[in-house]
Amino acid sequence: MQDDVYRYNEERWEALVEADALFTRPMLDLDAERARDYLSLERLGLPGDLAGRKVLCLAGGGGQQSAAFALLGADVTVLDISPGQLARDRSAAEHHGVGVRTVQGDMRDLSVLGGSSFDLVWHPYSLTFVPDSRIVFREVARVVAPGGHYYLMCANPFFSGLTHESWNGEGYTLEQPYTDEAMTCYPDQDWVYDRTPSGRVVREPREYTQTLSRIVNGLTREGFVLRLLSEVRGDRRDAEPGSWEHFMTVAPPWLEFVWQYRPGAPGS
Repeated sequence: MQDDVYRYNEERWEALVEADALFTRPMLDLDAERARDYLSLERLGLPGDLAGRKVLCLAGGGGQQSAAFALLGADVTVLDISPGQLARDRSAAEHHGVGVRTVQGDMRDLSVLGGSSFDLVWHPYSLTFVPDSRIVFREVARVVAPGGHYYLMCANPFFSGLTHESWNGEGYTLEQPYTDEAMTCYPDQDWVYDRTPSGRVVREPREYTQTLSRIVNGLTREGFVLRLLSEVRGDRRDAEPGSWEHFMTVAPPWLEFVWQYRPGAPGS
């Protein structure tokens, strides 16, 4: 179903590809060692031997993670809403001489993928692009194999919608209500375009707040067990107040989770 959420995200990411935004640039300088360092599997407590393992890069197009996993011997599928992003996955795979399957679709509907098909679902920052995270979690639970893992990176729910521009001279003013499915819009950060973007106008990200309780309870109810939680923050303590670097030292903008799918486990 291509609703307004789908159409907005597809249009925005096609514009980001044309503007050559940071997340749309395929990684063409990888080898196996660099791929392993980039994915940080050891830090995340994930299995390092990927030979023959089935990996789904969920809403993770752009030719970055897919290329890294394929270079480590994984059987990689990428599902993304943007045809332009998927084209860059294919380009990166061809450059590295590896195979990657690409599928255009919505993270809320993985019916095109087989049940219990993947040993690892790798989900970079995109969960906040849809209103109800629980729909995504149900779909992930269907396609990941028992014992498999789900890596999720998302906005820190407590600071969603807060940026360095919220500096008031003493701190960062939190104004958004802490609730589920509140829509937020804010300009892209400068680092998204560290090259000159094209002349195409890129619409602001349209994101939806997700409370920590909905994320955690939604996943445990689907049969996932939490294995790791990491706060992604900066360490530039000398950064100028009101800058993105300073903001990152005060409020960790992102969280990383590693979940293991164990249907029937206590609490699921």
